[in-house]
Amino acid sequence: MIGLRTRRQRDERRHGQDHRVVHLVASRCFDYPNDALVAALPMLLDALAEHADSAAAVELLSLVEHLRSQPLETLQRAYVDTFDLSRKHALYLSYWTDGDTRRRGEVLGRFKTAYRRSGFLVDTHGELPDYLPMVLEFAACADAEAGTALLQEYRASIELLRIALQEKQSPYAAAAVAVCATLPGESPVDRAAVMAMVGMAGPQPSESVGLEPYDPRLLPLQPVSSSAPVEARS
Repeated sequence: MIGLRTRRQRDERRHGQDHRVVHLVASRCFDYPNDALVAALPMLLDALAEHADSAAAVELLSLVEHLRSQPLETLQRAYVDTFDLSRKHALYLSYWTDGDTRRRGEVLGRFKTAYRRSGFLVDTHGELPDYLPMVLEFAACADAEAGTALLQEYRASIELLRIALQEKQSPYAAAAVAVCATLPGESPVDRAAVMAMVGMAGPQPSESVGLEPYDPRLLPLQPVSSSAPVEARS
């Protein structure tokens, strides 16, 4: 029994290490490409190669190899086209669930609270705290348990992003697939299955704050308690 327990504990530790590597590499890949990313790509490939028995790590290899094969200017144009010029591929987790509503500020405060409770010093670089690369880095480098809990809570957002990137046939879809593979259970096959996963039959009302018209893909997938504490931004 002791031997079996030791092997199980060793497997669990290795499993957690695999997830940390995937989360860290996905964080780098989902962020805007720059010289630092290009310089880090060989190291990222080596890290993934050490976890070749992980399906999520193997999935990410294709994206890292793609990034390595392209000039930086090409990568930057493709990134802007994919993530900055289209709301279909939002990297802000609560945007998928709450859109541009007043209650989203409350949700963002919950992300900041999670970071602060873990003692994670966040340099947001002007990004909102629900920015997927930031959450992934938090899970990889600071608090795996709290970070994974945030990813799981917003699993539906990541799955919708995955589906949209797959429909675009974007190389970045591999990163979304890999992240989803680190979370419990199978990925839903389509948007309707995502809705079913979170117990919803269809779109819910959304409050507009005077920006663009409501986008039916950005569904509030889970209720946000109005009684949850709101942490003031510093």
